[in-house]
Amino acid sequence: MSFNPEFARLGEILVHERFVTEDQVKEALIKQSNFGLKIGETLIKLGHLEESQLLAALKMQLPYDIVNDSELVDLDVNVVSMIPEPFAVENHVIALRNEPDGVVIATTDPENLTVIDSLKKLLGKNVKPLLIGDTALRDTIEKYYKSIRTTTEVESAVGGFDFVAVDDEENEITIAAASGDADAPIVKLVNLIINEAIKANATDIHIEPLIKNTRVRFRVDGALREVMTPPIGMHAGVISLIKVMSKLNIAERRLPQDGHIALKTSLKSVDVRVSITPTVLGEKVVMRLLDKGEFGFKLSTLGFEPEDMMIFNKIIRRPYGIIIVSGPTGSGKSTSLHAALKEIEDPETNIITVEDPVEYRLEGITQIETKEQIGLTFGSALRSVLRQDPDIVLIGEIRDEETADIAIKFSLTGHLVFSTLHANDAPATVTRLIDIGIKPYLVGSSLSLVMAQRLMRKICKHCKTDYKPTEDEIRDAGITPEDASKITFKHGTGCVHCDNTGYSGRTGIFELLTVDPAIRKIIYDGGNQDLIRESALRSGMRTLHDAAIVKMKQGLTSIREVIKLTVID
Repeated sequence: MSFNPEFARLGEILVHERFVTEDQVKEALIKQSNFGLKIGETLIKLGHLEESQLLAALKMQLPYDIVNDSELVDLDVNVVSMIPEPFAVENHVIALRNEPDGVVIATTDPENLTVIDSLKKLLGKNVKPLLIGDTALRDTIEKYYKSIRTTTEVESAVGGFDFVAVDDEENEITIAAASGDADAPIVKLVNLIINEAIKANATDIHIEPLIKNTRVRFRVDGALREVMTPPIGMHAGVISLIKVMSKLNIAERRLPQDGHIALKTSLKSVDVRVSITPTVLGEKVVMRLLDKGEFGFKLSTLGFEPEDMMIFNKIIRRPYGIIIVSGPTGSGKSTSLHAALKEIEDPETNIITVEDPVEYRLEGITQIETKEQIGLTFGSALRSVLRQDPDIVLIGEIRDEETADIAIKFSLTGHLVFSTLHANDAPATVTRLIDIGIKPYLVGSSLSLVMAQRLMRKICKHCKTDYKPTEDEIRDAGITPEDASKITFKHGTGCVHCDNTGYSGRTGIFELLTVDPAIRKIIYDGGNQDLIRESALRSGMRTLHDAAIVKMKQGLTSIREVIKLTVID
């Protein structure tokens, strides 16, 4: 007798298609009531089933088509808003298209006649349901209803704004109403910008004047995204309010200013570093958001390849020496160092950090934040640290000869020192220390490890697909045509889960230079970074470019990220 899925139970279809085993279905049936979920959702929660497999089985059982991910990328918010957000969230449904013969909706349960009938009454039209996975639905609802909320709030703030012309010679902008009245439009707009940035897990907020409007962008996963464009008439008031919050000079609009804001929101506590600089069109603000919550990273989740992890784990457990992590701003240096401290922290070890500012709170570790305005500089803080009986010291950044000199002395007197430095790669970091003013013999005798790193965007797992790169891309990535023919390239086409970028999340790539006797001799002899690099490569160092190629071959990142982030050696 042939198998007919239309008359079979879902569990039977899943077993027939070999998506799960009979034992896994039995386990799900037992635990189903505990979870309060349906059989398919229970199997997913237990890790036995993929959402795409559940959808395929439901399509065999039910007469409904599955929503294509590409349909979810650019929905009309006017159509989406036909269904109120509370109803959409509670009943797992979203409107996709308004067609002459009815409204096309996506739902996880097209057989729920109560919801379908309620929608017909609500919309006053026929309803045509399509199947959608729970994850895709939740992400789509969050994306579009957030857009609807944001648009409504911006329009509300702008609608109440009184556009006033300001004379070029006027040095002070009055914002008494904005700073004293929580309902003032500028206050509402600034609150909205900061809250949306926190929800989006943005690391930076850019507020910049254009000719006709203000552009607000968030940096998410290392890339800037435009989120709103309020009218230019509000720009001066927004800048002034941020200056008031940062305790900066509201009247000074010709010189750069730096400040910070400590914020507490319903989601988390955030420290905001504020930088204001004048441009030809007006002042631009960049705010860096630092999460003051508990540090949640581990070395094992940063992206180390197994062999690099072994080297790093071994050296961070040495009793003395200097470990330096190098890279540009935003390359994850502080995250790596704090993850290392968290790995080796124990009650028998006294770990002290000196940072500007303290980006992450670490349990069991003494953290000092510099305050230059009262004379607590890196130098003065580090001199006091020496009297605090430390075993391990983290210096937030080696900025000058004084800081570097103290780090060297710490390491030569039996302490393990962690720090960061701005340099392009690991060999250049060594010569940078010498350029700062440290004698080569001190650098060679104290340095244990230099690690250069970058953060690469990971391809979104929901829209990952095969990709055929162009000849130019293969050449620019430093890959031979022969090697390229053996690689299965991937990229993200863009979907609702990744905000149509094709990327979601980031992973680290690392270049570890262990200072062995051969490299130490080159440093003693005053050798340049090319000689250091050649020796390190002979010893097995993987360059940043090679590390990026490894991630690409694993299907974690795209060839375009390799080209964008690394240089061919």
